[in-house]
Amino acid sequence: MYTTRKAQQTDLLLLGTLLARQNKELPVLDNIAAAEFKVFSQTGDDGIIQYLINKVYIPETTFVEFGVENYVESNTRFLLKYNNWSGMVIDGSEKSIRYIQSDDIYYQHDLKAVKAFITTDNINELIGSQGLKGEIGLLSVDIDGNDYWVWKAINIVEPVIVVAEYNSVFGIEKAITVPYKPDFVRERAHYSHLYFGASLKALCMLAEEKGYAFVGSNSIGNNAYFVKKERLGLLKALTPEEGYVYSRFRESRDKKGNLNYLSGHERYECIKGMPVHNVATGVQEQL
Repeated sequence: MYTTRKAQQTDLLLLGTLLARQNKELPVLDNIAAAEFKVFSQTGDDGIIQYLINKVYIPETTFVEFGVENYVESNTRFLLKYNNWSGMVIDGSEKSIRYIQSDDIYYQHDLKAVKAFITTDNINELIGSQGLKGEIGLLSVDIDGNDYWVWKAINIVEPVIVVAEYNSVFGIEKAITVPYKPDFVRERAHYSHLYFGASLKALCMLAEEKGYAFVGSNSIGNNAYFVKKERLGLLKALTPEEGYVYSRFRESRDKKGNLNYLSGHERYECIKGMPVHNVATGVQEQL
């Protein structure tokens, strides 16, 4: 299995190398999803990230990513393997961190893997413990819960590019997030697994506060991309409405924990009435 996996990774990197070279020649796009390709990312985010790092000035080629599980599928693995970036990853599972540390990638590259359950109180200390501070190249936020609050709390590093997961089911009309709970776990918060994270509009408001421009979403509607305004260059800043993508994946669960494949507005109806924090008004309300 080990030999097979190494051969598969070699094939993936070869394909990724060819795609990355083509991607580098792309003009400025109206829709960044047109740059998508997948090597190690969940969907086409590897391509979007390659597109952005070739359009934006990034002297510090370092990253921070959290919510990586065993790091086999992630937003920064291709940056590490192909572009030879360095960085740190954080996950709450000891098994996942042990897996990363036993992987060849751990000695072949400058990667730090840290086990921790992330909160607003510990995130800066966790990042700083690995010697990271000031400007970095990229931050990837995907913890299926307190994403908005944790990004808001980060001040030890200033990433040029931020990739942040948004909850498409919350819609585009309101700037809302789940209320902050230090021990928030998506699977426990609501049986459907649909109640988590923040709306795109909430993330865009936070980005504006931090000095970032929203430049688009991936094609499946779960990741939003932000670039420091002073590094935007020829990239076009979008409104939340211009860049919002309504997701179509059907990952909902029934009360027994089984997939029940809700789609479209059925997903919203399933979590309707759950509490959310409106970041525009500062008031807690209900979906």
